[in-house]
Amino acid sequence: MANFSELNEAGPLMVVRGEGIYLYDEHDNQYIDGLAGLWCTSLGYANEEIAETAYEQMKKLSYQHLFKDKSSVISMELAEKLKEMVPGNFSKVFFGLSGSDANDTQIKLVRYYNNVIGRPEKKKIIGRKKGYHGIASYAASATGNEMYHKGFDLPIEGFYHVDCPHYYWNAEEGESEEGYCDRLATNLENFIIKQDPKTVAAFIAEPIMGAGGVIVPPDMYFKKIHPVLKKYDILFIADEVVTGFGRTGNPFGCETFDFTPDTVTLAKSLTSAYQPLSAVMIPDFIYQAILSASKEMGIFGHGFTYSGHPVAAAVGLKVLEIYERDKIFEKASKLGVNFQEKLKSLASHPLVGEVRGKGLIGACELVRDKKQKTPFPADKAVGAYCLERMKKNGLLARAIGDAMCLCPPLISSEDEIGEIFVRYTKSLDETLDWAQRQGLLAA
Repeated sequence: MANFSELNEAGPLMVVRGEGIYLYDEHDNQYIDGLAGLWCTSLGYANEEIAETAYEQMKKLSYQHLFKDKSSVISMELAEKLKEMVPGNFSKVFFGLSGSDANDTQIKLVRYYNNVIGRPEKKKIIGRKKGYHGIASYAASATGNEMYHKGFDLPIEGFYHVDCPHYYWNAEEGESEEGYCDRLATNLENFIIKQDPKTVAAFIAEPIMGAGGVIVPPDMYFKKIHPVLKKYDILFIADEVVTGFGRTGNPFGCETFDFTPDTVTLAKSLTSAYQPLSAVMIPDFIYQAILSASKEMGIFGHGFTYSGHPVAAAVGLKVLEIYERDKIFEKASKLGVNFQEKLKSLASHPLVGEVRGKGLIGACELVRDKKQKTPFPADKAVGAYCLERMKKNGLLARAIGDAMCLCPPLISSEDEIGEIFVRYTKSLDETLDWAQRQGLLAA
């Protein structure tokens, strides 16, 4: 995923090895991985225990598919462990390789479910503007960013997008957070009524929007939204691909925001990116409906060659063991307090309009005018400049527009978090100096 003309001119950063939270390029320059890869390397790099687990599983059983009457003990063990860990009433787990294919599976399951229970008209999917759910066709259609649609004939018919819950940019003057959330819930209900509730199947949302720019909704947002979905019998899919497994200060993002979805999508930190693996948590009522219809419908025609791959499953089990044994979530929650304090200290920086985050994920939004909340013109690429300064200063982060995003590995130490913010702040200062010289700031 890149701008090919820019990539052809500048070339890629060639990474050759990683250790802990650090990466090294072909010239042995060291970088702190401040984004945990792509929000995924929660246990860092070169974990020998995980590598040994993968090697031992390769020697024992390197592959087994899950088609028809086949399975593997290791994938079953992982499914049972996830059912214990993930909040909700789940009876089955479907394994894939990525968040994209898992969200595609979610949408196919929802439509299949409504077909077999006699509601073939209930098919529409509601996502949110700036939401991200992957790049496969259904997942990209649910994604609320036209960058992932342009040129691909997406979104597919039947996908819609409602308000992004970004209070900083979208609240009306004088509107409280609760009033803002009430308005978004009303807007959602009005949209459902306009579409006809009998035709709306599911609502999909990330607890915190990662690729949207680390957009953190007000604390009461989901408490306002969820009753609307229940009122019209609309399934709630929680996309926990980024927020799952300790990222937000709790084991799962839905716990941070105190809601229980109907179904959950997992990936990324499920294996700490040591193997590609995703999981769809299937509630019992969906499974029972599919089971009851199986005599009439025949084969459930969905699955992947590498679903529940035994090596990925073994790695996933080991990662979950490490999370529990080493109290990673508890340590990350405490470290997240320090992380958020350092992030909030940047609110007074002349470039920073908003700081936002939960746990060990956060962002600073760069603006032209703090008082007026005026953004920089997009063509000035201020975020891209700042990101380049971060790379020069040995910090790998992500610029989403002018939101400078951080998501360090959960194993980071307090000293390493401190060093992340030393490099991050230095880069902000250098960007401020450049912006002043370019005449980009408000007079």
